[in-house]
Amino acid sequence: MVQSNELRELLEEMVQLRKDVYQEGRETFTRWQPKIKEPSFLESAKNLAFYLAVRRRDIRELQESLMKWGLSSLGRLESRTMDNLDAVIASLCKINDDSELQYEYPTHDSFLHGRRQLDQNAEKILGTNPANRYSRIMVTLPTEAGENEKFVFDLISAGMDVARINCAHDDPEIWKKMIEHIRKAEKELHRKCKILMDIAGPKIRIKRLVTTLMNPKVNVDDRLFLTRKELMQSDHGIEIVLECSIPEIISCLNEGEPILIDDGKIEGEVETITDDGVIVRIKKLKAEKGVKIKAEKGLNFPRSNFRIDLLTEKDKKDLDFVCDYADIIGFSFVKSAEDITFVQDEIRKRLSEERASKIPLIVKMETIKGVKNLPEIIVAAAGQNPLCVMIARGDLAVEAGYLRMAELQEEILWICEAADVPVVWATQVLEGMLKTGIPARAEITDVAEGARAECVMLNKGRHILEGMNVLDQILEKIQEHQYKKMSRLRPLNIAKEQGYSIK
Repeated sequence: MVQSNELRELLEEMVQLRKDVYQEGRETFTRWQPKIKEPSFLESAKNLAFYLAVRRRDIRELQESLMKWGLSSLGRLESRTMDNLDAVIASLCKINDDSELQYEYPTHDSFLHGRRQLDQNAEKILGTNPANRYSRIMVTLPTEAGENEKFVFDLISAGMDVARINCAHDDPEIWKKMIEHIRKAEKELHRKCKILMDIAGPKIRIKRLVTTLMNPKVNVDDRLFLTRKELMQSDHGIEIVLECSIPEIISCLNEGEPILIDDGKIEGEVETITDDGVIVRIKKLKAEKGVKIKAEKGLNFPRSNFRIDLLTEKDKKDLDFVCDYADIIGFSFVKSAEDITFVQDEIRKRLSEERASKIPLIVKMETIKGVKNLPEIIVAAAGQNPLCVMIARGDLAVEAGYLRMAELQEEILWICEAADVPVVWATQVLEGMLKTGIPARAEITDVAEGARAECVMLNKGRHILEGMNVLDQILEKIQEHQYKKMSRLRPLNIAKEQGYSIK
């Protein structure tokens, strides 16, 4: 066996890493354990705790040292954290010819346990994945789905695995017709389709607008007044006054904090706080010649600290219907474990304890605070209910910025895999194609990235059936090359065309 100081030091470093990770992970899991009522989630929560302990550290130099000796670089340990560490240490013991350290290789079943648990969870929540692809396809239903039975039949026939009903639109009468059309098509096609009903949540928006301008546009360095009272004229010489749909938020703002309007098309900053509101200075725009400002457009406060009820009165009424008809319930703007406890309590008011604990939840990640609290949110939710996480990249990009967004969507995928929680890749997938029938090159690349998730969501659009066909084909091709972070090395056509044959 090879002997070297470098290998001995590498073994010692790995043993110390394992010791520290195990200790920290056990402490975290012990804190979580009283909240976990679902037995199948215990091992998943334990693995998540160990994974977080690893990811608190910078191990990039260690990774490079391991690769040199043909060992795992620890770059794909999400679903098997301790098993991966143990396998590397066991190999290092053999290379060092060290018989004193007692580290065994994990069994095959143990090594693949996390992946199998994730597959089981995905099937329970999202249904069985089709034979030709790993990722399911979710489609947001338009109003037409409540009016046109054939349209729903065509969606399911084309491969829709999950139908999403957005409770921010339409009403219970239309939702019921959509559901009837889905159930009828299921029977005719002998194909299951899960129904997700997405509770709208407290969307923060411009409730009303008062201005002296005929065409209220804003430019860089203009000022707006955001009032905390009923809409009124500004006493500050400002021509555009906005009323927020949730005025209590205004009292929580501080000078220097950013305010984003209309999905980030307008970026402002709190310049001055007054008795009746805040003065906002415009810092950036997405259009050189100014942006028109309108009522009903969204407001985002990415760095402000405030708490609002997760469910409005309308949401609670919608939940009465949803609990009777939905296969999966989705919740928006979840920021903490307390939010999860709140919605679980609301569900228990409407269902028996047994049914309330069995209904799957989809939690949408669309705020920075929600992402920061993702591990605690997962434990609170998956500890009692089957759980899926949706990466709502539109709102998240507005809050975090597009550069940070690229990193956050990866982190969400990794953390969810470590917890055996399935993921929905959502927002603007093939958006251009759904509108025009022709995909942009960047949209195809985005779908390839989304293939790592257990489900990819399409929004509504005129060319939805064509979009589903393209999505189905891309997902089928990509699954042959990649699973999560792991490249799958099937024969490359480019390599085979070089004239060599494998005997």
